[in-house]
Amino acid sequence: MSAEAQGPLRVLFAGESWIKHTIHMKGFDQFHNTEYEEGAGEFLAALDREGFEVTYVRGHEISSKFPRSAQELQQFDVVVLSDIGSNSFLLPDETFLRSERSANRLALLRDWTRAGGGLVMISGYMSFTGIDGKARFGMTPLADVLPVRMLDHDDRVEESEGVKAEFDAPAHAVLGGTPAEWPPLLGYNRVTAKPDATTIARAGDDPLLVVGSAGEGRSVAFTSDLAPHWAPPEFVGWSHYQKLWASILTWAAGART
Repeated sequence: MSAEAQGPLRVLFAGESWIKHTIHMKGFDQFHNTEYEEGAGEFLAALDREGFEVTYVRGHEISSKFPRSAQELQQFDVVVLSDIGSNSFLLPDETFLRSERSANRLALLRDWTRAGGGLVMISGYMSFTGIDGKARFGMTPLADVLPVRMLDHDDRVEESEGVKAEFDAPAHAVLGGTPAEWPPLLGYNRVTAKPDATTIARAGDDPLLVVGSAGEGRSVAFTSDLAPHWAPPEFVGWSHYQKLWASILTWAAGART
């Protein structure tokens, strides 16, 4: 059945939010302030313009709102994780605070993907292995279905001068016909593609966009960002930004649509 016949693509998007606690030092005195921020505004706006049906679970909401059962995950065609570490899924309140058993939501997501779901991981300091190794997805069940293998240490590559993507498969359907000429990116998480995966784009020898199959489903790794700082204004404001992300999500969900 076509996506049009089924209705709009149903997307579950998790991550891309944070809380900053800042200490201001002014001579002898100091004061604190706390700010909440979200980084996916343009990405979410792009999906909205495409007509996708998006459920947004912010980082601090994952414990209470991310699906806890296979039945809940069946409401979605594609699940996108961006800049949110594995602990947010593995340590719900009932387990971390009360030592109660709870479902392993990354195992549920792995099984849902193998059963035909579409999984997309987008990079950030808390994606893949992440800053100081804290994201730790290589140690979770989700590693079984991602199309890449992750490092066992901090995997960030900072490219302040900008890095241009090179394309191994510029005509692949995941790109949706968008130009194989991305604006420069400012960094990425270093991974290696699995032998049965397809590397679409890379920075030197390091993959930037990798796709693969996982049982009956599909998975995508985009190892740079959807927003600053690794995705500079030139990338976020690129005329093909919306089409690129719509194509990536639509391709990932292809097994279900």
